[in-house]
Amino acid sequence: MDFIALDFETATPQRDSPCEIGITVVKDTQIVETRSWLIKPLYYPHFNHFNVAVHGIKPTDVKDQPDFRELWPVLQPYLEGQFLIAHNASFDMSVLRKTLATYSIPLPEARYSCSLKFSKNIWKGMTKYDLKTLCNMHRIDFQHHRAASDAHACAALSLKAIEQTGTASEEEFLAKMGSKISRV
Repeated sequence: MDFIALDFETATPQRDSPCEIGITVVKDTQIVETRSWLIKPLYYPHFNHFNVAVHGIKPTDVKDQPDFRELWPVLQPYLEGQFLIAHNASFDMSVLRKTLATYSIPLPEARYSCSLKFSKNIWKGMTKYDLKTLCNMHRIDFQHHRAASDAHACAALSLKAIEQTGTASEEEFLAKMGSKISRV
């Protein structure tokens, strides 16, 4: 099973303010690549103090980084035509959609699912389903709220769910994972 795990960190509460993106590539149920890019957000140099407290990325860290429009030619091949998984996908997909709209970039043809949602179907009875709790339960080490590490953790968690349910394809996702696949 192939998919791309995706994670965004944002500079402000505005969804079109990504300051970091992380991507983990899974081919034949193996993690083959994890990458991240810092992004100079649209609202630079304004960063919300709460967002900085969460991820630790400051305006000085992104001062010389590309904005999303400049980075899109590098990111698009990772996303176009792919099956994406994010933990709390409603957040990450809204960041992607809003940022693409802000820069007048067409949406990629991609499908996605949410590891938060399918985790609730697979590991029933937990009090919390955040990425940190699930990764602790499965002994997946990661540096929370850094995009590459979160994307890698999401991929590792998704692989555990895929293995536990015996899911072999996107077509089996709803029946075995209890989670629908949506279009970006």
